[in-house]
Amino acid sequence: MPISSPRQSAKAFPHSFYVRIYETMLKIRKVEEKIADMVSSGEIVCPCHLCTGQEAVATGVCAVLRKDDWVFSTHRSHGHYIAKGGDIKSMMAELLGKSTGCSRGRGGSMHLADPEIGLPGSSAIVAGTIPLAVGTALAFKLQQTDSVAVAFFGDGAVCEGVFYESVNFAALHKLPIIFICENNLYSTHMPISECLANPRIYRKASLFGIEGKVIDGNDVLMVYETADKAVKKARAGKGPTLIECLTYRWLGHVGPSNDLDKGLRSKREVERWMRKCPIKRFEKYFADNNILTEADLASIQKRVQKQVKDAVDFARNSSYPEEGSLLKNVFKEECR
Repeated sequence: MPISSPRQSAKAFPHSFYVRIYETMLKIRKVEEKIADMVSSGEIVCPCHLCTGQEAVATGVCAVLRKDDWVFSTHRSHGHYIAKGGDIKSMMAELLGKSTGCSRGRGGSMHLADPEIGLPGSSAIVAGTIPLAVGTALAFKLQQTDSVAVAFFGDGAVCEGVFYESVNFAALHKLPIIFICENNLYSTHMPISECLANPRIYRKASLFGIEGKVIDGNDVLMVYETADKAVKKARAGKGPTLIECLTYRWLGHVGPSNDLDKGLRSKREVERWMRKCPIKRFEKYFADNNILTEADLASIQKRVQKQVKDAVDFARNSSYPEEGSLLKNVFKEECR
């Protein structure tokens, strides 16, 4: 499968950009490692679908976006929420079912939401948020703004009819939307090659006359550069782009186990992809190009670890929703 190459040269970005990108990926990784520990201990009881190993996709795409651009997530939503600027204190509180959670303790891991940052909601329905993103893009066009919508979805969503209906509508009306397929090679527990007759997802774009790209989803700069071009094109009224990001989730479909006991993937395969760690690759890029020093990285790592600790402490110290508040925050006028 052909892989696009990044066009930016080393040191093409400001120092602050590299720090922001690295810190975001690291924050996603460290938050999820803590979540995995808390799920294993039984402190978190809601189902958690972790994106460990896929951090570069959410980070690279969301780094291009503005606050008034809307992102639609999936059941594997932690990375998108954090990369779009979500408060990890509210996120951790949500996972513990607390009233200070971003969904008031009612959504859990699979239904993170924060309209204020441009993430109106996540859904556990496979492909369920793709048409919502298209509808939002239509609204942006009718309102004559230059905001864009982004639909994140996994490779399994391409098996759903609504994916094709949505891409067709977006292409027909040249809507400002970016379709981001995080192809981690498995649809739940089934290899994508056993789900799709043609697993080259990016090629489906040509059926609707729009641009399709396939990229290395573990190269955060490649993700950023590709998304940047697609977003600029969408803002200019030139329609949607489908970007297939090849990546891999280190852990199983749900929870902190690696699913090796299910016999669906090999330890060798997992270890091969772990050697392609997007964070380690970025650290090597820094070293090779004299961008960030070991001391710089250590400082960022220390800052992120404190942020994660503070978020967990906040969540643990928060209260559960009050008895009798079940029907509050159901309708818009009550969501205050």
